[in-house]
Amino acid sequence: MDNVTLFNELSEHAMLRIYGSQEITHPSHWIESKNHLDYDLWYIQKGRVEIHINEEVYEASAGDLVLFSPMVAYTATTVDGPCQFIFTHFDFILGDRLDFLNHFQLSGVIKHGLVKEEVELFLDTYNQYKQNAPMSGIRLKGCLTILVAKIIEKYGTGQYRGTFTNLAPSHNQTGHLDHLKPVFDYVNEHLHTPLRIKNLATLAGMSEKYFIHYFKQALGMTPGRYIYQLKMNRARELLFSKHYTIQQIANKLGYPDPYSFSKAFKKHYKVPPSHFFR
Repeated sequence: MDNVTLFNELSEHAMLRIYGSQEITHPSHWIESKNHLDYDLWYIQKGRVEIHINEEVYEASAGDLVLFSPMVAYTATTVDGPCQFIFTHFDFILGDRLDFLNHFQLSGVIKHGLVKEEVELFLDTYNQYKQNAPMSGIRLKGCLTILVAKIIEKYGTGQYRGTFTNLAPSHNQTGHLDHLKPVFDYVNEHLHTPLRIKNLATLAGMSEKYFIHYFKQALGMTPGRYIYQLKMNRARELLFSKHYTIQQIANKLGYPDPYSFSKAFKKHYKVPPSHFFR
């Protein structure tokens, strides 16, 4: 299971919070040196901007997006005249991890056209947001989530890699998931069997106590919660297919009987699995 697929499996635990979104115009010779505590996304409306990170120089022009990860020091300046852009500060949380997006090399200049439809949707909603239209704040959050998801999708298909070289995931960030990949693959292939944390820890080459700590550091949730989420995802897919009985689905997901499965399903989705057979 690759990291993008893993992220999609855990999407119910993802939450995006917007701290501010605003349109701003900077004059010629504007210069800014800063690092943000959260993620910062710019949409360049007019003009050109140069971004200096370490000794590298990147340029963004009208229609481009610029995505900064938290705590990245940069210097930005206008090029050949004024510039105008919309900036949005946000956090993207998975479980209790604020930096899960750093597992992906996303930060950089995202050229015009790569996520065109998603940008247009975001801009349309932003125009309503700045006019205080009803529910526009919630819709802006939804549109930004769609936009970020599309960027991750492009990353997953190899169509985009962030070019801010010092933002590439550190060894520690990628190492957490790399060491757990055998566990992810095993769980994905053996959901129909009893899955014991002790055995998964052995597979990862760790003690049970350290494995639980390591797993939570990587994903922001315990191994048990992760397994439970995957089972509920599969249950939902199997129920929607309408090809299996509750007994068969319980067997496929390693539950000892339909009652145990139904109880777990209702706890998660607030409706019993029988609801899907109506």
